Amino acid sequence: MANLLAVIAAPDRSTQSLLAGEALRQAAARLKHHIEVEIHTAQGVQQPLSDSDIQQADAVLLVGNVPQDGRFVRLATHVASLETVLNATDAAIAAALGGKPAPAQAAAAGLRIVGITSCPTGIAHTFMAAEGLSQAAQQLGHLARVETQGSVGAQDTLSAEEIRDADLVIIAADTQVDLSRFVGKRLFQSGTKPAINNGRALVEQALREAAPYAPAGQSAAAGSATPTAEQRSGAYKHLMTGVSFMLPFVTAGGILIALAFALGGIYAFDDAHKGTLAWALFQIGAKSAFALMVPILSGYIAYSIANRPGIAPGMVGGMLAGSLGAGFLGGILAGFIAGYGTDWMNRNIRLGKHLDGLKPVLILPVLGSLLVGLLMIYVIGDPVAHLLAALTGALKSMQGGSALLLGAILGAMMAFDMGGPVNKAAYAFATGLIASQVYTPMAAVMAAGMTPPLGIALATKLFADRFTTDEREAGKAAGVLGISFISEGAIPFAARDPLRVIPSLMLGSAVAGAMSMAMGVELKVPHGGVFVLPIPNAVSGLGAYIAALVVGTVITAVALRVLKKPVTA
Repeated sequence: MANLLAVIAAPDRSTQSLLAGEALRQAAARLKHHIEVEIHTAQGVQQPLSDSDIQQADAVLLVGNVPQDGRFVRLATHVASLETVLNATDAAIAAALGGKPAPAQAAAAGLRIVGITSCPTGIAHTFMAAEGLSQAAQQLGHLARVETQGSVGAQDTLSAEEIRDADLVIIAADTQVDLSRFVGKRLFQSGTKPAINNGRALVEQALREAAPYAPAGQSAAAGSATPTAEQRSGAYKHLMTGVSFMLPFVTAGGILIALAFALGGIYAFDDAHKGTLAWALFQIGAKSAFALMVPILSGYIAYSIANRPGIAPGMVGGMLAGSLGAGFLGGILAGFIAGYGTDWMNRNIRLGKHLDGLKPVLILPVLGSLLVGLLMIYVIGDPVAHLLAALTGALKSMQGGSALLLGAILGAMMAFDMGGPVNKAAYAFATGLIASQVYTPMAAVMAAGMTPPLGIALATKLFADRFTTDEREAGKAAGVLGISFISEGAIPFAARDPLRVIPSLMLGSAVAGAMSMAMGVELKVPHGGVFVLPIPNAVSGLGAYIAALVVGTVITAVALRVLKKPVTA
């Protein structure tokens, strides 16, 4: 057994740094090594290394942009990127200790696997899935390279040579991924959850079921079949693709509107304030960022279904949904109509090889926009506008028991699968309502999403006898993820003991969501956790909101104490 130190310094990527630290701890324990991890975040240094740690260490692994440090002059030092640690943790540890990892040696005789991971918010699930795929491939004796398409764009991007030489492509994504690079390659698709929960089983399934990829309508010369899992992707995946592209507009618009109200009051938008900074911020946030929300949602739902030809019809339909008062519900319908309509025309309109080039730039945008536009104006727009108005009025008038019940339902959904389909359904519902100036569900959803990892972090401190040593250590990272509104920090605990942990999490989140809704708390920003709460007017009823969050966290911790049995390790 070796004593290893790791220093991770990527302050602008705090979430990935925490995930990398946890991955190093788990890998070291599995390889029978001891490791101490120091993480440099934007909030400061977490778990700084002590002098005794350094004196007892055999080597140090420097991850990211670690400044020169005289503490490690006597130690063997290895430098690695954050992506390397996330995607090939065992190999990074072996390299730091001066050895070569057995899985990498075995991979020389194995297959070359490339993959892409992506989730709607592009934060935790994206990188956890990449780690799951990479480790599983190594365990099976294969060489894997995984590209992550996260919140800051594609990282560790696959090269054309790597794709050309690959024997298998695995796409573990909850959003639409451009597959044009993989025509003719054996390809398999799934969501991120299988890669996170059991990456080995996913790789084995991909090896059995992957088929050569050919785009819809293309002859089998480039590929004989489309992937089995791709055929199973449906409305949820398309909706989540639209939501993932819409989120930055909601976040930017919400924060800018809050700042406008903070500087100019609640009437910052009227002509009396024209030309002031507050008025300008309102124009940017409300008249620009918020105005683009529904068209972006609709356009990228259509893109997920029909690829690039669907974007123009989808955005046209989204603009009409906004102007007709159909809001996000109309935008969702417009996106699906534009997507499926354009995709059908793409597959069925045949112009011959000399004129097919006109389809994506002329024929499909015109016919697709005409289809969705006429349906929105003459058939769908008015009924959906009345439905949205009724829903908006009902939500705004909710008081007492009805608000309590809705908050409890949304809260329980957020904790049920922590980033899965049920969680994202509740999140998409609340986010869409922001466009209709209904902010109470968003507050309930964010409080309920923060509660699971925070409750676990509290329980590992107060009721340590219910958790193993590794779980108590992981509880620290869960707390940081919790205050950042990243529910996925609770997944490792739920995966180990789902029958006791998940009901505890759902109970605490249901209480937090119910309290937030019942007290009428409003939140105008769809992400950011506690870091957006100090922004003026971002949240109404800040004291009540914090109370809901604290009560939900405590109830989660107490429920874990009651349901979980004491452990001996």
